Amino acid sequence: MKNWVKELQHSLTAVLSLAVIMGGLYPAAVWVLGQGLFPAKANGSLVRRNGTTLGSSLIGQHFTGPAYFHPRPSAAGPGYDAARSGGSNLGPLSKKLADTIRQRVADYRAENTLDPRAPVPADAVTASASGLDPHISLKNALNQAARVARARGSSETAVRRLIKIYAQSRDLGLWGEPRVNVLMLNLALDRGSK
Repeated sequence: MKNWVKELQHSLTAVLSLAVIMGGLYPAAVWVLGQGLFPAKANGSLVRRNGTTLGSSLIGQHFTGPAYFHPRPSAAGPGYDAARSGGSNLGPLSKKLADTIRQRVADYRAENTLDPRAPVPADAVTASASGLDPHISLKNALNQAARVARARGSSETAVRRLIKIYAQSRDLGLWGEPRVNVLMLNLALDRGSK
């Protein structure tokens, strides 16, 4: 009986110690380091203008209308609902997925006045795994440049220059593809950046 009580005491001490360390000290240390070293990132990479929060550079937003660059399609509910983040869970053999992509390809070509046989970037017609991807590929952005320029009464050259300014390269020069953050690019357009 003495051994059992001693083992129980050791177990409770271990559980309580780990609870204090992992449930209190560790999160507090991470919070302090995050706020001290990376405060903008630790607080959601929020984009603000004149004291108003416009969004996060980490979460895609739904832009419509010809004067804006459009993001990837989202499976996260209407309006890029972060509370419903996730993919569609439709597999590669899904007729619904094939029909949806076929329609998106046709809509994309029509909206951007592309040739009916022009290749369409995959990110223009497929949702990301989270459904909240804030970026589009450079090819997707360049395909939309003429439409955006026409709608804004600007030159396509100026819009393409802005895409180049806001283009991000591969992470560490190795991973991913060159891309553009849609929110940041659209905000630059609204500011009248050339």
